[in-house]
Amino acid sequence: MKVKGIISEEKVTLPEMRSVILGVEAERIAAEKETSYEFRRSVEHANQLAKTSPEKAEDLVAELSKMEKMKPEIAYRIANLMPKNRDEVRAIFAKERFTLSPEELDGIVELVMTHF
Repeated sequence: MKVKGIISEEKVTLPEMRSVILGVEAERIAAEKETSYEFRRSVEHANQLAKTSPEKAEDLVAELSKMEKMKPEIAYRIANLMPKNRDEVRAIFAKERFTLSPEELDGIVELVMTHF
């Protein structure tokens, strides 16, 4: 199948992507269609890496977006990776031109832990 153009684009979290992929997989199974290797790998990848529910991930992105130095891309990255400590959060912010205070890092880690 060749893609001729992108119709629309939006950011989604990994748990949201997982729920969409599982819905497509269920439709294909019901229609007795064969799934491609790439699709099976996508399902496997989403199952392994999605660490929370789509609702909790979306709530986390909304709460992170309210923070002062938070860009939407970073909020989605945090929701996908679910960092568990300050070092993991620092790694996500490594390319930014600013550093976060220990209080800001702890706040992000606490938000992640409440949505885990």
